[in-house]
Amino acid sequence: MGWWEGLVSEGFFLYDIQDLLPTRFMRKSIWGFVALSLLLLHGCQSPQPELYTIGILQVNDASTMTETRRGFVDSLAEEGLVDGREIRILVENARGQIPEIWRIAESFVARRVDMIVPLSTPSLQAALHATSDIPIVFASVANPYLAGAGVSAEDHLRNVSGVSSEGPIAQSLAFIKSLMPGIKRVGTLWTPSELNSLFYKDKAREEAGALGLELIAVPIANASDVLLSAQILINKKIDVIYQISDNTINQAFQAVGRVAVDNEIPLFGGALFHTELGACAALGWDFYDIGHRAGKIALRIKNSESPENIPFQHMDRVMLHINLKMAEKQGIVFPEEVLNNADKVIDSEPSLF
Repeated sequence: MGWWEGLVSEGFFLYDIQDLLPTRFMRKSIWGFVALSLLLLHGCQSPQPELYTIGILQVNDASTMTETRRGFVDSLAEEGLVDGREIRILVENARGQIPEIWRIAESFVARRVDMIVPLSTPSLQAALHATSDIPIVFASVANPYLAGAGVSAEDHLRNVSGVSSEGPIAQSLAFIKSLMPGIKRVGTLWTPSELNSLFYKDKAREEAGALGLELIAVPIANASDVLLSAQILINKKIDVIYQISDNTINQAFQAVGRVAVDNEIPLFGGALFHTELGACAALGWDFYDIGHRAGKIALRIKNSESPENIPFQHMDRVMLHINLKMAEKQGIVFPEEVLNNADKVIDSEPSLF
């Protein structure tokens, strides 16, 4: 009986320690086997599902756009849909460049996002051109019908819904005339390249005429034109400025405010935030609320409701903001009743004045 057979018969094995150490070849083989096993195990696992992706198309950095986006994102988060966790939100800013707006909309389609959220009329136009299948939820759009989204709140494109932000122009002009009953000529700037600006300009002219007022409108090409064009407007012997809200002018509204103060001309804004940039008062909507409402629509669509069955929403609560410091500089005194009914009264100059 050999020596090893004796060890077996005694019930145990005895190995030399060197016999327990694998050779270099064996070590490589062992690690290769482990790596291959892990790879196969990973391959057998189910792939992680892609997050529901929302592409937000912002035309520029105007406060109206930023507040609308903030309201939209907060609205989803309140329902447990947090960016990077349950959903993915892609934010693209065209920096006011129209060709870039169209490129971004097309890139969202190419990236197969699940929803496009255009903020502003130009953004909605680009989104509508880019897709007829991907759900679109617009916000901060003055007139979605002019952009081609539909013909009424209930009769619209099957993949589109959203919240309109058409400003309270008739109420604003009536408010101005109640404070300044002797005025005749109202001035404003507008941007011909923006469909929403053209709409607001024509609407303001119509409503001004109904009050026996004449609207003097000076066009601009871009934000850098605002200061010079505002000075031209003053030279047209206007009594007051009622600045309609559009995406280009909103970026440079402080330039209008400076001209109004320098010439002691009352300046009323077409958006509430204008009172923080030089206007003495403004009637308008809460753009955060606009975005928040759009977020509720987006949630319904994510939960498989068809946009076709969701009517367009329109803002209905007009708010009044007043800036006492600007009113003083522009020669306006607000009655106590108006101040008491204002939603917000501030008494400060814009930081860049």
